[in-house]
Amino acid sequence: MILLELQRATHATLHVLSARLKDLDLTPTEINALAVLSDGRERTAGELAAGTGSRPTTLTSVLDRLERRGLIIRGPRPGNRRVVVLTLTAEGSVTAARIRQTMTHFEYEALAALPQETVAAFHTVLEALCSTNSPHA
Repeated sequence: MILLELQRATHATLHVLSARLKDLDLTPTEINALAVLSDGRERTAGELAAGTGSRPTTLTSVLDRLERRGLIIRGPRPGNRRVVVLTLTAEGSVTAARIRQTMTHFEYEALAALPQETVAAFHTVLEALCSTNSPHA
């Protein structure tokens, strides 16, 4: 079953990434949040929750920890002070870049022997699963 294999692959991937980034002392959920933020764009907590596949309530404690460690800041969105946005600090940007680089290297290692068509087909499967499971579908 594809979904069970996807769960197993996700678990294995998080295990490898956690081991390779052990010195950062971050949880897999923190690694995931920083990876999503690594593009440097500010996001609301809801946008980050959607990007990480986390529940907003779960993400709150993750964001608290990342903020205490000085990796992110929360602040008002310019022009709309009612909206709180998340941005990386300078240290957070360095950490997020390392996470993204580690993910890129691992993905390359894991998929290097596969034909491009196979990787493209897998992306199609993932897109189908994401759109089917979207709360807006």
